[in-house]
Amino acid sequence: MRQHEGNYRIEALDKHNRDQFSCGIDSLDRYLQQQARQEARKHVATPFVLIEPPQDVVLGYYTLSSCGVDLGEWPEALAKKLPRYALIPVTLLGRLAVDEHHHGHKLGQRLLMDALYRSWLASSQVASMAVIVDAISAEATEFYQHYDFIPFPRHAKRLFLPMQTIGALF
Repeated sequence: MRQHEGNYRIEALDKHNRDQFSCGIDSLDRYLQQQARQEARKHVATPFVLIEPPQDVVLGYYTLSSCGVDLGEWPEALAKKLPRYALIPVTLLGRLAVDEHHHGHKLGQRLLMDALYRSWLASSQVASMAVIVDAISAEATEFYQHYDFIPFPRHAKRLFLPMQTIGALF
């Protein structure tokens, strides 16, 4: 399949056209179409959308929010190096999806790299030890592992990428 070249832009969700977005997973489609703006207004999650100007049609999106992970959930070798806080601060990459008509164009990678970069920048202002994801499927787990995300010992679909690793990317 030919690599699609475009003048993509990723920006915070505003009055973008979300109605036709369909990634093939109902819960992700429904979230973008019905919940995303409400969660942004309530400061629960910040949705970012990928568009190709001059259209404002959403081709993909992801969400970021703050989160804490219990110290006992981390791999033992890493937990030994962490402070003895009950919760370790992280950034949650809550959702990431690409419209079905744009699968195969590496837009998921573009969204992920943008999310990691924003998370890394924010971590200098608000502490975050890692970016974590809760993969929705085996395919999603493979996607994140391709980018060196590490599974949590007790939850194979919950993965993390240390902020130190992310910083080395940028």
